[in-house]
Amino acid sequence: MPAPTRKRRWFTICAITASAALVASPAGAASGKGHKPFGARTLAQLAAEREQSVGATSPSVKAEDDGNEADEIAEGAQQYAEARTSPGVVSPGAYGAAWAGLMKLPRTGGSWHGVTDLPYDSDDPRYRDIDSNSSGGSGNVTGRMAAMAADDHGYVYAGSAGGGVWRSKRGGGHWKPISDRLPSQSTGALALDGAGRLWLGTGEATTNADAYLGSGVYVLSHPHHGTFSSRGRVGGDELESTTVHQLRFGGGKVWAATSEGVWSHSTKTLKGAWKLEYAPNPEYLPGGSKGDAPEAPYKNITNDIAIDPKDPSKVVLAVGWRSGDDYNGFYTKDAGGAWKRITGGLGDLPADPDQVGNVTFARSADGSRYYAIDQSPEQLNTNPDSGLEGIFVSRSGSPTGPWTKIADYQGLAASGSALTSAGYMPGVQAWYNQFLTVDPSDPQHVYAGLEEVYETKDGGGNWSTVGPYWNFTFSCWSIDPAKQSGDCNQTTHSDQHGVAIGRYHGRSFVYVGNDGGVYKRPADGSQDASGHATDWTSLNDGTIDTLQYYSVGVGKDLDHGGVTVTGGLQDNGQSVLRSNDKVMGSDFGGDGGDTLTDPANGCNIAEEYVYLSVQVTQNCAVNDGGWITDPAKATSYGVAPADNATGEARFIAPLAADLKSSSTWIAGGRHVWVQTHGYAIRSGDEWKSVYDLGAGRTATAVAASGGKVYAAWCGPCNNQGFARGISVGNADGTGWHDIALPVGGTVPNRYLSGFAIDPKNADHVFLAVNGFSRHWTEGPGAGVGHVFESTDGGTTWKDISANLPDVPTDSALVTPNGGLAVATDLGVVYRAPGRTGWQRVGSLPAVAVLQLKLSPDGSTLYAATHGRGIRSIKVRDFG
Repeated sequence: MPAPTRKRRWFTICAITASAALVASPAGAASGKGHKPFGARTLAQLAAEREQSVGATSPSVKAEDDGNEADEIAEGAQQYAEARTSPGVVSPGAYGAAWAGLMKLPRTGGSWHGVTDLPYDSDDPRYRDIDSNSSGGSGNVTGRMAAMAADDHGYVYAGSAGGGVWRSKRGGGHWKPISDRLPSQSTGALALDGAGRLWLGTGEATTNADAYLGSGVYVLSHPHHGTFSSRGRVGGDELESTTVHQLRFGGGKVWAATSEGVWSHSTKTLKGAWKLEYAPNPEYLPGGSKGDAPEAPYKNITNDIAIDPKDPSKVVLAVGWRSGDDYNGFYTKDAGGAWKRITGGLGDLPADPDQVGNVTFARSADGSRYYAIDQSPEQLNTNPDSGLEGIFVSRSGSPTGPWTKIADYQGLAASGSALTSAGYMPGVQAWYNQFLTVDPSDPQHVYAGLEEVYETKDGGGNWSTVGPYWNFTFSCWSIDPAKQSGDCNQTTHSDQHGVAIGRYHGRSFVYVGNDGGVYKRPADGSQDASGHATDWTSLNDGTIDTLQYYSVGVGKDLDHGGVTVTGGLQDNGQSVLRSNDKVMGSDFGGDGGDTLTDPANGCNIAEEYVYLSVQVTQNCAVNDGGWITDPAKATSYGVAPADNATGEARFIAPLAADLKSSSTWIAGGRHVWVQTHGYAIRSGDEWKSVYDLGAGRTATAVAASGGKVYAAWCGPCNNQGFARGISVGNADGTGWHDIALPVGGTVPNRYLSGFAIDPKNADHVFLAVNGFSRHWTEGPGAGVGHVFESTDGGTTWKDISANLPDVPTDSALVTPNGGLAVATDLGVVYRAPGRTGWQRVGSLPAVAVLQLKLSPDGSTLYAATHGRGIRSIKVRDFG
């Protein structure tokens, strides 16, 4: 079949989060890190880097720099999506076709079991070590929530970034998944209409690196009881492979603000095509004359729709890319029915394109007020402290204003915020963090979400930070393990995305969704003298497991029997689950990347933060916080290789132990690094560079067995000159050479994501290749196939993909019986020994699986999913 003519590139921009955006401090002993908690140290460093990076970006998007986030932080953050798009442009429908293909594969025996479906306490008092965020005050957490909805009957709906939509019938908690049958588990928007139907817009629109595209908009007519299905999709495939930022209702229509313009559809019928209401640059849409241009994904971003409650024919569109473009602004229809940009008359709300970026609207139930948050591209580029233009109100109730500014970042910082330091203040991530809602019973009672949660009860005259970023910076905080967060009240997790107000047992509650899951408090709850809420409750009770793992590690639990399971997470640090635990703890903070866990002792753990910032512990990082007064009592240590300090490693960089020797580790940046002291390593100086991949190249995968090392690399790693390769050598530094992989050869010119070495023969190795084949990807040498085999140490390769659908593969593992398990963006597949065909392993929803590991005895396969926690399955049950 010819390649489809509609092309689209994935977003390749990631959130610059406090935990995800740092190049860590130089490796060294724990005592050299200062006497501050991990979070406070990293935030201070981020603030300094923000100040240094101002001026490095331009507020306008140019083709040559792919969005103009030119600084090191943003470049590292783009990489998750690059792996799935390079070397070119990916057509719409690729994931839908892959999911359909996987569903047709025969299945193995066995069933997946949840490993991490229990409470995950980010403040676990056992883990108050120097590199943990325990005691920050977030309590129980789960994965990122992109959208929330709630009704007046106690039903709450939480839409996660990568783990689907969940329902609670009890005002929060006791959750059940309700979208597992859909081909996309990525949520962009949730909304209840006047008839009580639940609308779901798939495709997370935060422009975060690990945000997946969606498969359209779906409706659940009876959300109290039913579950979403493909039969409930609205319209045709018009919104396939887009992201949905907001869904709004008015005039008998549902409006969708998407990554490809604003669309509308009748709410009376699900049939019929969506209508494209407005796209500022239609030539950049799929199928347009410039649809293949590198800048195409940024040219039709729309963020929200405001509908006049008194006249639904009057509509204002918020349009624009958060880094800035000439088309940014507010649009409404002129007398002739054509959409025109509003150039003035809005009052304090700016009309200049440089001052209009990501925007969120909220309307009061009585129609007397409209509110808006506006993120400014100009502020993002020029102001190291914040990207927030402000929060505004239209007291006429009309979205055309006039608008009055009621908050700016300085005012919010003075409202009890934890973000008061230059370089990192409220709204610094306003392009990523935004929500806004009005109490249905009071048009002047408003909740606004940025990095923190803010509340005003007088229409913006006074604000309180009811959900501070964390408690580390407040005088009430202490590291005392007898308390959750010193004498401070519990707060929410940072980085807000979704909000809803609903009623339960006659009382009104506000529900917020953020990078740590779902929290609630009474809508008119209490505050302390600092304006901080005293009544937040985490709803992450373990029944909702949307944790976004990058990695998993498994080792024997020598204290309790069984195994200890660890894993690195998006913005939720490193989890550790010992065999007798009823609650999972967090022993390292920030973003957890790759993980090494000693099979012989599960408390020997190495955790990668980002950019090869590696920490190591030999006691699971159990600590009572005594290091605050005596640095020698710290039990985790920074041991980063030198590529961390130079910024020559990927955001999530590869880290592996030799299959034959758990004390020999391989790490990949620009260089291939080896250290042979295992978990007894105490300094980054103990790493040795055994091979230089070359300037501009960086490792994407490493593996070793019996001293033989394989390293895959890319450079450049995006679709502008993408190149990849494999280097092979020995851990002692001898025998290194590059493998010839010509463009157009057997191995596709795509991102090389993982190796699996045969434990019986180091020359027998398998290769996992990410991205999509040339059927979907327009780029040089995209080729075909996803799994390849070499029996001569990587010199020659054979495509063994056979009946495997065209789906990005992330890692591979040889099972003890000689079979091959492969992790993909849509689940796990397996090839039995002696067979050529592939089977689907068990039944997972359409969730990405980024890494596989075996239990120490080889009997159980563990899967790190990026949205549904860690799962396990018995290998013997495969059949």
